[in-house]
Amino acid sequence: MSFRSIPIGAAIGLLLTFLFLAAAIFAPWLAPFGKAQIVGDVWAPMSSTHWLGTDNIGRDLLSRIIFGARTTIFIAVLATMLSFTLGAVLGFTAAVVGGWFDMVMSRLVDLLMAIPTLIFGLVVLSVLPTTIVTLILVMGILDSTRVYRLARAVAVDINVMDFVEAARLRGEGTVWVIFREILPNALSPLISELGLRFIYAVLFLSALSFLGLGVQPPEADWGGMVKENKDGIVFGIGAALIPAAAIAALAISVNLVADWVLNRTTSLKGGRG
Repeated sequence: MSFRSIPIGAAIGLLLTFLFLAAAIFAPWLAPFGKAQIVGDVWAPMSSTHWLGTDNIGRDLLSRIIFGARTTIFIAVLATMLSFTLGAVLGFTAAVVGGWFDMVMSRLVDLLMAIPTLIFGLVVLSVLPTTIVTLILVMGILDSTRVYRLARAVAVDINVMDFVEAARLRGEGTVWVIFREILPNALSPLISELGLRFIYAVLFLSALSFLGLGVQPPEADWGGMVKENKDGIVFGIGAALIPAAAIAALAISVNLVADWVLNRTTSLKGGRG
């Protein structure tokens, strides 16, 4: 595959995603100031010293955006990994094992999904200490219900195919069937869902931080930055719009990449057939 064969939308998505990841990884070296360092007046305009201006207490907004990328992406990636590991394994297992395990897991997932995720997260986080580990666990477990439903639905169809029956006749166990027979054939929908779940984790974390139960000051994350600077909008100051634009740009870029990967894996499967 050459770079010229990549669609323009996917190329833009890859470039933006790479820039966000680079900012997250190299934040201490890229940021011109510390994330909590007060370096100027409140809501100072853009200048050669402060490219994006300053925030509500005089911190450099560009530095906060860069450090916010590290916090937001780090938490969202770990929460997404947890939700996919937990949801996919349980969903595949329920489809393969069936019986009482499938019934109990499906009813439990239905119960959790009946409660709005944001409300559930706010209730849980209001009684637990708001730490990064707690955020990752709450976000990952709540989001795993969506992954479980998708994984189970895909695995139910694959589980009745001839090659799975052949594996059982060879004497292969449940673990082999799940990871060697079902998982490789369920990757396309899971890859597509991976991008959506990651973006959902970013938006969920931003909403929690905006409501005061996400990442706590002085740590920087984009949702918290919108909350900190929202009062400036009344005075025509756009400091809150910059982290909001970063959230939107990350969401669009990851979705562009996920769509391209899904289309490519689907076309490759069709070519083999």
